[in-house]
Amino acid sequence: MKIVFFSAKPYDREFFENCNNDYDFELEFWETHLGPHIVDAIKTGTDAVCVFVNDKLTAEVIEILAQKGVKIVALRCAGFNNVDLEAAKQYGIRVCRVPAYSPQAVAEHAVAMLLTLNRKTHKAYNRIREQNFSLSGLMGFNLFGKTAGIIGTGKIGAAFCKIMLGFGCNVLAYDPFENEQLRNAGIKYLPFHEVIKDADIISLHCPLTPENHHLIGAASLSSMKKGVTLINTSRGGLIHTREVIDALKTGQVGALAIDVYEQEENLFFKDLSGSIIGDDDIQRLISFPNVLVTGHQAFFTQEALSEIAESTLGTIKALLAGDEQDSDAVLV
Repeated sequence: MKIVFFSAKPYDREFFENCNNDYDFELEFWETHLGPHIVDAIKTGTDAVCVFVNDKLTAEVIEILAQKGVKIVALRCAGFNNVDLEAAKQYGIRVCRVPAYSPQAVAEHAVAMLLTLNRKTHKAYNRIREQNFSLSGLMGFNLFGKTAGIIGTGKIGAAFCKIMLGFGCNVLAYDPFENEQLRNAGIKYLPFHEVIKDADIISLHCPLTPENHHLIGAASLSSMKKGVTLINTSRGGLIHTREVIDALKTGQVGALAIDVYEQEENLFFKDLSGSIIGDDDIQRLISFPNVLVTGHQAFFTQEALSEIAESTLGTIKALLAGDEQDSDAVLV
């Protein structure tokens, strides 16, 4: 049974090859992303393709995969907004994902970004290396007693909620499907507009859907507290980048931390240090002293990569054998 990996990095090869000792699949790793430009190169007889967040599985791509005999599209991530699920259903291709790969990894990264921005440890680090011990411009605020608003309380959002409770925050949450355990732990569920209105810190932990595309834009930003801290470790399309830039310029957004970006497929997971980047929006964001950008690394822990490999190969094996798996993992 053959699996072809797209957008594959050395760490993908390492963790999947180690995990494959228990499965004995034939694994093939391609650095390029999957899209119309490369799908014809897949050899007939490939059983599954394994893709990541910036691969584009349009109806056109899925049709060609079906012609090649591909039976499974396996996402080694939780999000699936880059896959045309209706086309996959039409052509009889199963689609699976990894719904819960160490949610603590992403939640902890969101908290790390929050603490870095707030206490300006990245700036302090650079100052000290230059023997500048001044504290001017490094003032932050206590998290204790602040109101944190969490949008989406799935596994990652729930982990973030618990960490914020540990800091002594008042935690508000919005999710169409409320978590009884979180409510019992002290999280208060409110409508979306009330959460963003009352929160000092807002963290996004929801999937990207057509309904919530640009969830954070001019209208929602205007109803937030002036100087709000905004964190996004979920999907770039949840935020209207240019309208957030406008809010940063006016001070409506006091600090922004993003591990994801609307146009990240042209940037992230690449070394562009010797290149001219033509994306004016990301260049503007990087120029703000109160903005922190990381390159989609929130998932990047040993534990998460191990769980991603195990879950992905296990689900592929089960589907190829006709053994239906957890409905959270199997999308089509």
